[in-house]
Amino acid sequence: MAGRAQQAGRVRRVGLLSPFSENDPETLARLAAFRQRLQDLGWTEGRNIQIEYRFSGGNMERTRAAAAELIALVPDVLVAYANPAVSALQPATRTIPIVFTQVSDPVGSGFVSNLARPGGNITGLHSFEPAIGGKWLEVLKQIAPSLRRVAVVHDPNIAANVAFLRAAEAASPAFGVVVTPAAVRDAADIERAVTAFGQDPDGGLIVAPAPPTFDKRDLVISLAERLRLPAIYAYRFFTKSGGLASYGFEGIEQFQQAASYVDRILRGANPAELPLQLPTKYQLVINLKAAKSIGLSIPEAFLLRADEVIE
Repeated sequence: MAGRAQQAGRVRRVGLLSPFSENDPETLARLAAFRQRLQDLGWTEGRNIQIEYRFSGGNMERTRAAAAELIALVPDVLVAYANPAVSALQPATRTIPIVFTQVSDPVGSGFVSNLARPGGNITGLHSFEPAIGGKWLEVLKQIAPSLRRVAVVHDPNIAANVAFLRAAEAASPAFGVVVTPAAVRDAADIERAVTAFGQDPDGGLIVAPAPPTFDKRDLVISLAERLRLPAIYAYRFFTKSGGLASYGFEGIEQFQQAASYVDRILRGANPAELPLQLPTKYQLVINLKAAKSIGLSIPEAFLLRADEVIE
């Protein structure tokens, strides 16, 4: 009762930094899930909590500027959505607790010291380890056995994206595939890199999760279809939007878990002692309509392994 009375008497402030567009429907769905979970835990905007949002639309300079704005507000907790947000916030404060969500390879990226006891002022929800790059290559080869070339569409400024590329390169000899980097920072890069790669036959794409590929996913998907390139993505919503296949986890759940960590920190928990949470289930999703549009016949045995098949 005393805790609830204290909570009711003070409005707590949370700063949330997203490197994605504020109008993106997937981002809005994740933020809605985050707010709902906070409300379930007793935190309601306008009553006992205030959330300050900043979006940067994939521009790293704007991401850093937005991070500085949020830190200047001296919030009780900062929430970082994806690797670029952590990269902007981490060097700017060592005291304000930071909860991240959908962040890949946080140890290799230098965000935390280890998964069990992250140390410092940062903890959160871990998404993909570097080895997933090899797994994406394996799944893509199983979907399209004739592949001989695969481009990894990635943001070279994100250390985890580069790690995915290296893992795919390391795995490529086992699958008889040549892996090449396709570095992108914006829509123009995506158009140029994918179009150039698609000029030769037997090619496919691994599309790493990053602001450019996330915000411009319709462009990536349309290019893959036009150039008849089998492509694999990290999240189901790519496949739902017309992409061929995805292998990953449900991101909305991570935002709900992030809200639980924010709640614990607001109630006195030390972020250095909150272990990183990892996804518990990965899902393979196949879009048969996308396969048909590029003239690809997916092996029946492979379809039986899929968690979801979109007709």
